Amino acid sequence: MRIIVNGQQAFGKACLEAMLERGDDIAAVYCAPDKEGKPQDPIKEFALEKGLRVVQPPNYKDADVLDEMRALEADLMVMAFMIVFVPEEARDIPTHGSICFHPSLLPKHRGPSSINWPIMGGATKTGLTIFWPDDGLDEGEILLQKEVDIGPDDTLGTIYFDKVFPLGIEAVLEAVDLVKAGDPPRIKQDDSQATYESWCKKADAEIDWSKPVDEVYNLIRGTNPQPGAWTVHDGKELKIFDCAKGTGAEGAAGEVIEVTDESFTVAAQGGGIEVKRVRPTDSKKIPAGEFITNSGLAKGARLGGAAD
Repeated sequence: MRIIVNGQQAFGKACLEAMLERGDDIAAVYCAPDKEGKPQDPIKEFALEKGLRVVQPPNYKDADVLDEMRALEADLMVMAFMIVFVPEEARDIPTHGSICFHPSLLPKHRGPSSINWPIMGGATKTGLTIFWPDDGLDEGEILLQKEVDIGPDDTLGTIYFDKVFPLGIEAVLEAVDLVKAGDPPRIKQDDSQATYESWCKKADAEIDWSKPVDEVYNLIRGTNPQPGAWTVHDGKELKIFDCAKGTGAEGAAGEVIEVTDESFTVAAQGGGIEVKRVRPTDSKKIPAGEFITNSGLAKGARLGGAAD
């Protein structure tokens, strides 16, 4: 079966690598156009190393782009981590159409930041879906799904890199095999259960220390490492990354209630957040102890409010 791999970044590269390792016939690799001043996409770099044909169309509507894809005589297109819209005319060119990876249990969390939101919402499970995309956003029939647990201390980083990423590669290979075998599943999404969220942006990551401690903790871990939860200290933005949740702490919302050599604890409703790693304005990520030394942070300080 001749396969077009259409993807980008580390996940796209890893899927391509896994498919080549097991001997899949790759007709071509499609990826987003290069951006001036930006490093070459890892999937493009890897594909060129392997002597594969690389195509970087600015869109998938032009007749010459479609004709070039038809000439490949592919049987399937695998879309591995895509942010460029591919319309039906292009998706349907391969004999068996196209399948797409999405890092949530569709129809839940359609949209681009689909790992952040369930963690921020306190969910204990998420997962990934391989589906047959249509022209809707993360809509289309489901081929297969895999579930992952969200542990109480998991972050965006651990869920993606430790769980969804490796499981996603396995799922892509399994999906290709199901298509090869004939009569692969096509399960209609239940639109009544659908949720959609847009990008998780800076405005979504501002910490409100008056919220319950569980909500604050979920916000921080659901935005670690991107876009990074943030608050204000001495009129300047302070991003908070690694932390731990404590209960029973007493203090006003945003008050620093404990300072040690390695961390500081901030009061929220019903508990405290022990902060272990931060990123001050115009700085890199540093241990909280280093920030305490540099800033003179002391017990009784208040976090929150507007930045200068």
